Amino acid sequence: MGQPVVHFEIIGSDPGKLRNYYGALFDWEFDTSGQAAEGVSEPGEYGFVEHDGTGVGIPGGVAGGEGFESKVLVYVAVEDVEVALRKAESLGGKRVLGPARAPGGTLVVGHFTDPAGNLVGVAALAN
Repeated sequence: MGQPVVHFEIIGSDPGKLRNYYGALFDWEFDTSGQAAEGVSEPGEYGFVEHDGTGVGIPGGVAGGEGFESKVLVYVAVEDVEVALRKAESLGGKRVLGPARAPGGTLVVGHFTDPAGNLVGVAALAN
């Protein structure tokens, strides 16, 4: 397999309502104490969901805020977000975000749309 999907996000204009919905639907618990990059969610609105430690599933988040467009997004692990975004562009994709990093964080993310308009994320740990 090539590079794996390592994270998901569910974004909307009312992240609290979304967290209540997905919490009730899937028994997810959220940690909103962490920070996300400004282009990903309003401060204090990113609710991290961790997998249960059984090795099944990937971590993710439910977030957003006023002015954030509703979407479901997956992130693929890459070595370098800038390099991955440039490659996506060279193959016909369009950069939407990034590289971006949460304040004080080590995770760098980027978003691009593929030639069909699908939004995809890439993520790497900062060097």
